[in-house]
Amino acid sequence: MSTEVQQGAAGAAIGNIRHDVTLLTDYDIYLFKQGSHSRLFEKLGAHVTESPDKEKGTHFAVWAPNARRVSVVGDFNSWDNGRHGLKVRGDETGIWEGFIPGLAQGTMYKFHIDSNTGKYSVNKGDPFAVYWEQPPATSPIVWDLDYKWNDKEWMKTRKDKNSLSAPMSIYEIHLGSWRRKGDEGQEFLSYRELAPELASYCKGLGFTHVEFLPVMEHPFGGSWGYQSVGYFAPTSRFGTPQDFMYLIDYLHQNDVGVILDWVPSHFPSDEHGLVYYDGTCLYEHADPKKGFHPDWKSYIFNYGRNEVRAFLLSSAIFWLDRYHADAIRVDAVASMLYLDYSRKEGEWIPNKHGGRENLEAIDFLKCMNEEIYKSFPDVQTIAEESTAWPMVSRPAYVGGLGFGMKWNMGWMHDTLVYMSKDPVYRKYHHSELTFSMLYAFTENYVLPLSHDEVVHGKNSLVNKMPGDDWRRLANLRLLLSYQFSHPGKKLLFMGGEFAQFVEWNHDRSLNWELTQWERHNGIQLMVGDLNRIYRKEAALYYYDFDPKGFEWIDCNDWEQSILGFIRKGPGEYDRMLVALNFTPEPRKGYRVGVPVAGFWEEIFNSDAKEYGGSGIGNSGGMETEERAWHGHDQSLTLTLPPLGAVLFKVKKPAPKPVVGLMPE
Repeated sequence: MSTEVQQGAAGAAIGNIRHDVTLLTDYDIYLFKQGSHSRLFEKLGAHVTESPDKEKGTHFAVWAPNARRVSVVGDFNSWDNGRHGLKVRGDETGIWEGFIPGLAQGTMYKFHIDSNTGKYSVNKGDPFAVYWEQPPATSPIVWDLDYKWNDKEWMKTRKDKNSLSAPMSIYEIHLGSWRRKGDEGQEFLSYRELAPELASYCKGLGFTHVEFLPVMEHPFGGSWGYQSVGYFAPTSRFGTPQDFMYLIDYLHQNDVGVILDWVPSHFPSDEHGLVYYDGTCLYEHADPKKGFHPDWKSYIFNYGRNEVRAFLLSSAIFWLDRYHADAIRVDAVASMLYLDYSRKEGEWIPNKHGGRENLEAIDFLKCMNEEIYKSFPDVQTIAEESTAWPMVSRPAYVGGLGFGMKWNMGWMHDTLVYMSKDPVYRKYHHSELTFSMLYAFTENYVLPLSHDEVVHGKNSLVNKMPGDDWRRLANLRLLLSYQFSHPGKKLLFMGGEFAQFVEWNHDRSLNWELTQWERHNGIQLMVGDLNRIYRKEAALYYYDFDPKGFEWIDCNDWEQSILGFIRKGPGEYDRMLVALNFTPEPRKGYRVGVPVAGFWEEIFNSDAKEYGGSGIGNSGGMETEERAWHGHDQSLTLTLPPLGAVLFKVKKPAPKPVVGLMPE
């Protein structure tokens, strides 16, 4: 327990509970019952405040409609459930509330609930708690969220930085295992210790955003945060809420955006959490065929219940409002959309039309996205959705789900399967590379190389690659080059940027010692260069979601396992030629047609010696020849390096001098 918590609890002179203080208005109750209240965090939970007669204390409010009795217990009253009973409101909301004078910030508490079922009497955590004890302890802590932000410049300009036509290169990290400290490397870095190191690292490598695996409080570290109990609280493993605000603030001041993973699809079975909250299935479906997830052994929210919808909607808004998050990435959307997700025949209940679609979840997602973009038009919502559900990233008013972007799981799967094959067999699987362009513009895609691909026996990115160490590293450089040149925003999980050899382990730090070796440092250097080129060249990002930004040069050279395409930006000379050789055989004299005559400068080569490659390239670039090829009037003759990618940019010609009379 922190010093602030101990002092807050010990210094309080606690009075008798009062029932004449409320934060809820009639309009709050109307919105709550309707399921459209998006700021319940201002009304429910524990709030340090004062009564109308200026008595300082804490107001408590909790939704427990099937409770017979609810009281506040904690270290302030020796956890005695008979001393500070809440009173149920008389408006049939099932909300219990009360004001405890003298109870201050830092006090540990829970709600003791006696269910009207007569079989349930338990201490529960506060669903709206903003701070919890460090696990395995389970008590919420009364806490105020006052903080002086210093990211005014970022907030003023982030609309442009979060725009669909802006570069977005995301560094995905797990806060507990990015870096650690101590002699044995077992100690977490705090939020405040992480801030300068993470900001400097991301800024140095050119990432535009970081994405945190869920920071919401969770009992089991091995869930990586995906089994949340604290939907309004950052985990106390790394510090206080203000410490987490400081981390985001610091990143913003260093021009790095923050994306938060958020899990509205399921919650764990821990007794102090949401499950059977008032002795009944309050937040979850009562029928296990709709309310229990067989894969994750967790409970599924009842999206058809208005109060639950308001709870989840408020949680999403909370992180954008109080923590200045720039985007919410919604986890496991597919599990929300389909009633038969991961279920066998007879294990699920069809909707009212007899179909497999979860109509209530669909409606919730649409409403959530509409509310977020209405309240925060300069942020993004991103869906992790792994099926072919149509129009995930299209507005709800045209029939879409309303997300701003969607993870391209198909691209990730097909590309990694292809790259794992020995190059001698790749020509028989060429379509696994080209298939993604058949649907590349049906959604606003993020191209992920995510945490899920480097755990549970799947190997690290570099160890998915075939061949000896040189070929594996060359393949990794080629994979990352392909990702950065392919239409779509970019996401790379930590460790991939320096070719971490072992699988990710959430219980230990990344193997940073590898970066002292040239071959790993070379990968890191290349990722930084890719980011800088990506952010500088509009051809590589401006039309990520528009077919006018892409043109095949040759997608049919399966025999040599080569791809060639043009990326286009808004300007006449925003043109980038991309050529990728997926074999270890250098290709000399390889002719490609190009749409613009002139000098094409080689601005990137994944086989450069400073990246650990062999240094085979094109001597800085070349002029086009007037020889028709690939449907164009002019062409280039290239050298394609082994297992390599080259990028060429057409140079804008210098203006011709104006010839005229000299002044007398």
